Amino acid sequence: MNTISNAPKWQQSGKVQVRSAAFVLIGMIVVVGSALGFEHLGGYVPCALCLEQRVPYYWAIPLLAIGFLSAINHWSPLLTRGLLVAALICLLYTAWLGAYHSGVEWGYFEAPQSCGAGLSATTSDAGSLMDSLATSKPPSCDEAAGRFLGISFAGWNFIAAMLLAAVALRGAFGKAD
Repeated sequence: MNTISNAPKWQQSGKVQVRSAAFVLIGMIVVVGSALGFEHLGGYVPCALCLEQRVPYYWAIPLLAIGFLSAINHWSPLLTRGLLVAALICLLYTAWLGAYHSGVEWGYFEAPQSCGAGLSATTSDAGSLMDSLATSKPPSCDEAAGRFLGISFAGWNFIAAMLLAAVALRGAFGKAD
């Protein structure tokens, strides 16, 4: 293993960083893949807040893919740890968005003005496009599209993001082994 012998343990990279980067990367792909599956296969139309919660994943996945490559190839430990921190920040942001969205769904917070912008009206007949737009109702951010075990998709995003953030935190600041 290529470690810096004079550097403190927290500046080195080891199995903890490799495993953390791999776990968080796979976890983020599963979360986004599930959201896209519910949308495209399950027919759930996301609201504006649902779509906004995906953006940090779209940023973090390629960054952490580089971080994982850095960890397994023993590139600079600071690069590996820095990319784990970047993923951590993205995960904390999407967790905050998930908590806010859950609060909107439960009526604790007001829905943003952009709520309802997630509708994508598709039609195979160009002549009926205006009719379908006129009759389509955009999804509301304050109504959960569905719940599993009493928790909405936004709530599950919060839980998943916080669990993945904890692993990223350990990888970013944990001792190399």
